[in-house]
Amino acid sequence: MKWNEICIHTTNEAVEAISNILHEAGASGVVIEDPLELTKERDNWFGEIIELNPDDYPEEGVIIKAYLPINNFIGETIGSIKKEISDLVQYDIDIGKNHVTTTEVKEEDWETAWKQYYHPAKISKRFTIVPTWENYQKVESDELIIELDPGMAFGTGTHPTTVMSIQALEKTVKTGDTVVDVGTGSGVLSIAAALLDAKNIIALDLDEVAVESAKENIQLNHLQGKVEVRKGDLLTGLTVKDVDVLVANILADIIVRLTKDASSIVRKGGYFITSGIIQAKRQEVKQALDEAGFDIVETLVMEDWVTFIATKR
Repeated sequence: MKWNEICIHTTNEAVEAISNILHEAGASGVVIEDPLELTKERDNWFGEIIELNPDDYPEEGVIIKAYLPINNFIGETIGSIKKEISDLVQYDIDIGKNHVTTTEVKEEDWETAWKQYYHPAKISKRFTIVPTWENYQKVESDELIIELDPGMAFGTGTHPTTVMSIQALEKTVKTGDTVVDVGTGSGVLSIAAALLDAKNIIALDLDEVAVESAKENIQLNHLQGKVEVRKGDLLTGLTVKDVDVLVANILADIIVRLTKDASSIVRKGGYFITSGIIQAKRQEVKQALDEAGFDIVETLVMEDWVTFIATKR
């Protein structure tokens, strides 16, 4: 089979939104080339377990790559992707250069392209994300391993918003907790909650591709008995109450719309973790959380991204 590699030169701010556009267009995953990875400092327990090659990264901005199967509609698909990315400016998202190129690749080249970018990564004190083909051995006895296959997952789980979400879950989830994961994507946050011994976990996503991806990754980690994956539009129709931890790694504008519904299902003293927030939207989300009855108890910051850990008053 032949594939079309689509390459978008954009900004870090636009990564989440463009990744979502690519997934909805049929891409099975994305590669993110961010030059900040070359210079940011990491503690010994935090960071990629590889040496990064500067030649793989742009001098400025961020490059996002995805792979689409070549069919009779590939031209229309590429055109639609370009339009949707350009339309992001209507939501005050900086798309930078927005330079888009496409290249045809063969099946074996596509597989190699994924593997050269995806290696085991220790993303918190306890969690390490490992690709399925890597033979990785635990370094610490309490280390928690999340296995992902980027051929089916929405990204590799190492984007700052995902990393901070997992760090926030590590700080808040207790044995026996009920956790709801809104906009689950690959299911990686639900997997993390299950490994932290949450009892009831509901993973929600509006995208059918995401729902199937999450189910496959959850099965890959042998957690299908602990996580229920549903197709759902945010929290619409969800009847569960007294949720201990609600996590949403989505766009800031959507988080603002979600806060009132979140307040209706999170128990008093429970946690609402919000990620995917660019610095420019920080105050807007903070105000929405306060008005919905949440107090921010901790703020995590990584690069241009913010994650709030809030409790229900």
